[in-house]
Formats: sequence, C-alpha cells, structure tokens
Amino acid sequence: MPQIKTGTVISTKMLKTAVVKIDTVVKHPLYKKQIKRSKKIKARDEIGVKVNDKVKIVETKPISKNVNFKVLEVIK
Repeated sequence: MPQIKTGTVISTKMLKTAVVKIDTVVKHPLYKKQIKRSKKIKARDEIGVKVNDKVKIVETKPISKNVNFKVLEVIK
C-alpha cells in the first residue's frame, strides 16, 4: 500500500515538480519531549499547485532520480 503524506508546498520553480515540506512530531527517547522534525520531498505536480498550498502526496514508482511522489490533491 503506498504512503500518503500531507504537507505544504514551499517551491514550484522546477518544471512539473513541487517541493513539499512534511512536518512530523516525534518524542525524544530519553527526555520524552515532543520535537518537530521536517523533511522536504520532491513531488510530480500535474495539477498546478502554488506556494503555501496544503497538499496530499502519494508514493509512486520512481519518476526521476529524486522524484518518487505525486501530488494527489490540494487541501487548501
């Protein structure tokens, strides 16, 4: 089953590719404090998203060397 992630578009400067920032909250193993972690993922954009859009991305077969996700829909 492919992964579905939610994130914010931070760049659309590449042709048909958007950079999506995924934020997660993890618990520190020793101190038990909640820590924010973020990851930037390149996703294939065929629907034309804009910067600061909340989007859902889904894992696909590799499209290029760095692109393994596709924009599924715009949430906001």
